Amino acid sequence: MKKFGTALNCMDGRVQIPVAEFLKNKYGLEFIDMITAPGINKILVEGDYKMVEYIKKCVEISIKNHKSELVAIAGHYDCAGNPSSNEIQIQQITCGINIIKSWNFNVRIAGLWLNENFNFLR
Repeated sequence: MKKFGTALNCMDGRVQIPVAEFLKNKYGLEFIDMITAPGINKILVEGDYKMVEYIKKCVEISIKNHKSELVAIAGHYDCAGNPSSNEIQIQQITCGINIIKSWNFNVRIAGLWLNENFNFLR
């Protein structure tokens, strides 16, 4: 059976492949369902209810239909959709992890931060 993971990731093309490859390598996944939006870590924490519910529904589809085993939330340096400081973005990722946990999907949850060299720090 194919192993899936789900990434809540920025739409920035610089982070798509690094996030997918990291999750595949670290967690032994074959496919990553990408749910993207500019600055998704900020949207999840500070976005309006409808947007957060939309993200939650996408995660639910990934888990139910693809049997996703992991949900990761990612943020990155130099984000146009979330021009907050690195520290604030990392706090948003931590808060985002708690929000995802509150959805009770019974999957592993990870937070990822990509620095200015697009290397992972979390």
